[in-house]
Amino acid sequence: MPLAALFASHYWQLVPLIVIVSLVYSGTRYDQWDHILKDACRWGLRLCGFLGGIGLALFVASWWC
Repeated sequence: MPLAALFASHYWQLVPLIVIVSLVYSGTRYDQWDHILKDACRWGLRLCGFLGGIGLALFVASWWC
């Protein structure tokens, strides 16, 4: 894969999307910044794990067939 194609990949958009979704979701639940940031980190890790699991399942399914 050429280096320019790596930087133009749409997967780089997942990072800010996960950060924004985590902060907004946590901001609707808490009012204090320390609670918001702590919950956003937990939510971001859960979301990354969920997306990684789906990606792994799709990779295995495509490799298996």
